[in-house]
Amino acid sequence: MERTTMADVAKYAGVSKSTVSQYVNGRFDYMGKETREKIGEAVKHLNYQPNMVARSLKQKTSTTIGVIVANILHVFSTQVIRAIEDYCHQRGFHVIVCNADDQPEKEKKYIEMLKAKQVDGMIAFPTGDNVALYQQLLDEGYPLVFMDRVVEELKVDTILLDNAEAARLAAETLLQGAYTHIAVVSPPLMEQVTPRMERVHAFQKAIQQTNSPIPKVSLVTGEIHTIYEKLDALFQNKERPDAIFAINDRVLHEVLSFFSGKDIQIPEDAAIINVDDVSFADFYNPPLTTISQPAFDMGEKAAEMLFTIILKEKTDKQSEMVRFNPILVRRKSC
Repeated sequence: MERTTMADVAKYAGVSKSTVSQYVNGRFDYMGKETREKIGEAVKHLNYQPNMVARSLKQKTSTTIGVIVANILHVFSTQVIRAIEDYCHQRGFHVIVCNADDQPEKEKKYIEMLKAKQVDGMIAFPTGDNVALYQQLLDEGYPLVFMDRVVEELKVDTILLDNAEAARLAAETLLQGAYTHIAVVSPPLMEQVTPRMERVHAFQKAIQQTNSPIPKVSLVTGEIHTIYEKLDALFQNKERPDAIFAINDRVLHEVLSFFSGKDIQIPEDAAIINVDDVSFADFYNPPLTTISQPAFDMGEKAAEMLFTIILKEKTDKQSEMVRFNPILVRRKSC
């Protein structure tokens, strides 16, 4: 079956190919309503699908951006992706989402694939181990924005939560509860994973600077699948924790699983506060106190910054770091 061409649409609608081209590209400024309706009817009747490859070659744009996330299982990541997709859809752009699983080699392959597909720009949650490859993109003038993580060696516009403020809110909330032993639970602390480092260090600092009696703080870190076992060991001690600060949503799941398995009551036996306002926080029993990231706003801002670079509207050569304020949502878990 032969592919319907722009010439076929023009002939059916009784207009020129250039007029159909203007219609396909959304340029309606000088096109009458009747003409638009005739072309629209022709497109529908002939089931015309624009040749996106030819269009991208002609316009020197693929109308596509790439998003490389560190781990798509995080609530934050999926919300950011949704915001980016919404922003791009409104501008006629498509989004290719790649999940790097925090693996530098996987991230490298995705960068190379997106570049080969000639995407117009990338938003990345960088692993921190592909500095030379990202620098090469920058040297080539490739539009690039980082999300959630800082790579000190690179001058890239970056969107982050104010992690220090999130940790301070968590510390302040637990100090108000006069808990005596707080466990801070985190995946492995790695310099390149900015949120983990900033939240843990800022929490410890806030606890040490209090005028109240300073509670004991135990740090529990490890791969997600080891958290249950490490909590079990900690809670075997005579001075078991009476409060938990979970630094993200995946850690929270492990803490809740452990509490359920050991019949630890919240907040009677141990209180909980975490970063990331998970969907079930409101109706969990008891409802969970969380520190929410404005993920949709952050994703939209990342897309906005990327388009500023794509459209060459950015005149300042300096990289910009934008931090969003966290929001404490008080419920009943602490």
